[in-house]
Amino acid sequence: MSLSIEQRYKPYSEWTEDEISKIKENAASSPWRSEFHVEPPHGLLNDPNGFSFFKGKWQLFYQYFPFGAAHGLKSWVQTESTDLVHFKETGTILYPDTELDSHGMYSGSAMQFGDKLFIFYTGNVRDENWDRLTYQNGGLLDSQGNLEKVPHTLIEKPEDVTEHFRDPQIFFYNGEYYAIIGAQSLDKKGFVKLYKADKDNYKSWNFVGDLDFENDATSYMIECPNLVFVDEQPVLLYCPQGLDKRVIDYGNIYPNMYKIGQTFDTKTATIVNPSPIQNLDYGFEAYATQAFNAPDGRALAISWIGLPDVTYPTDRYDYQGAMSLVKELTIKDGKLYQYPVEAISSLRQSEQDFTNLSNTNNTYELELTFAADTKTELVLLADKDGKGFNITVDTKEGAVTIDRSNTGEQYALEFGTSRSCSIDKAETTASIFIDKSIFEIFINKGEKVFTGRVFPREDQTGILLQAGEVTGKYYELKY
Repeated sequence: MSLSIEQRYKPYSEWTEDEISKIKENAASSPWRSEFHVEPPHGLLNDPNGFSFFKGKWQLFYQYFPFGAAHGLKSWVQTESTDLVHFKETGTILYPDTELDSHGMYSGSAMQFGDKLFIFYTGNVRDENWDRLTYQNGGLLDSQGNLEKVPHTLIEKPEDVTEHFRDPQIFFYNGEYYAIIGAQSLDKKGFVKLYKADKDNYKSWNFVGDLDFENDATSYMIECPNLVFVDEQPVLLYCPQGLDKRVIDYGNIYPNMYKIGQTFDTKTATIVNPSPIQNLDYGFEAYATQAFNAPDGRALAISWIGLPDVTYPTDRYDYQGAMSLVKELTIKDGKLYQYPVEAISSLRQSEQDFTNLSNTNNTYELELTFAADTKTELVLLADKDGKGFNITVDTKEGAVTIDRSNTGEQYALEFGTSRSCSIDKAETTASIFIDKSIFEIFINKGEKVFTGRVFPREDQTGILLQAGEVTGKYYELKY
């Protein structure tokens, strides 16, 4: 159902049991429910938030509007995991219930302080004229799910930014706590600000400087900046809205990008000698990626499989959005690699050599190898006529192309139906995860990644080698 502004910002307590029951029933009837990805039970899921480790468990929150596939009054839903694969909702929901977040708990991060989890987030507020006010807020969450919010904003909006100032990410580096926040300048350019905590005090933050990462300054807003360290090298993940495609080409309405630096100078807020800007994901939907350094030093990342301002086929079932698999970030030969955590293999239920299949459960993993100097065309989610999700791996020309134009229900056609990336002209591997309406493809163990949604018809369940040669394994997966 289409929701008005009034409905999208109606207090949760004013939704009737009958209204909620109808929404739940509609969402449950969807034919595209995933099996091993985090999805909302109903309503809209967007940014991953508060990805962290607390009291022996991995924590992942997602930004949530419960009452339909619309961006409205956002809360955070807590999930926990012991293996970074199986995430379970705890029942804890962090609500927008103060004057500093009255129109939504927007995105943020988390980190353990003492025996509690510090929640650092942006509070969205609208005044009587519906003008946006933005606040960087905090609170402490105990192990019983009780959140005690700090009654004042932690970082005041600077004079050199518009109301678009959001998504604080806290990180620990060289014995100090820092935070970066996405921003829009008064002349409508995207940039990032760096702050430092005063003597490990999460309530007191001091401005260090505008982050110098050789920003091209062509975006109009930078959302969801994250700074992590891989083998001590800084990696900046960020979403530069409106990025000029002459800087780097991308097909989606908004891109998710990264840069790798050599070192990080905290005194001057500088990522030293950053790489050129790179696509984090070459698929149709990967946005608002959140990453953090785990206690063991690994850099872990998870993405929203969705995009702002896009309508999805699941909208008519009153839900939208999913989380990607958790990926570990590594650097090899100056390139950022992303690959699912090792525990993903625990989902494997059966194994067989790769072959054509006419009827799968659309919940599987493929581990494939493509020889050098070949061109191979695969169709996944194929119907009896061979129409489905096309994947072409061309090691002669050095390219991988995916095409969803024959995969069930179409949407977002204004942004195209195919995506490509370059690869070396050499033997190439692909790890492919299919989960009903979600695909994640990792080329050469994560050198290049394609993530996205497809919404196949009921008869699209096959796997077809249409041209070329490929060897590998098929694994049926079960959550």
